[in-house]
Amino acid sequence: MKIRKDDKVIVIAGKDKGKTGKVLKAIPAEDKVVVEGVNLKKKHQKANKSGKKGQIIDKIFPIHVSNVMLADPKSDKPTRIGKKLVGDKFVRIAKKSGTTLK
Repeated sequence: MKIRKDDKVIVIAGKDKGKTGKVLKAIPAEDKVVVEGVNLKKKHQKANKSGKKGQIIDKIFPIHVSNVMLADPKSDKPTRIGKKLVGDKFVRIAKKSGTTLK
């Protein structure tokens, strides 16, 4: 999976198409990522024993990695990811601008 935690991504498909956000968590086993502010759902939470009332909270759910693309650091447009050999290590690069990613 080419998208990692703390990458800035753009949603390219689904109900949140066009939204951008930071990847909070990557789940490579399921090919999913959790993106900040994307795929929010209402979740009913039960009351605790301590006397708190039940409530409805907004929870962020994972989205499939094929529905997001990395945002180019220079232009903030969707871009693909490539690899480049620098010294003796491979680094990730944005295909559109050629800039290296962290």
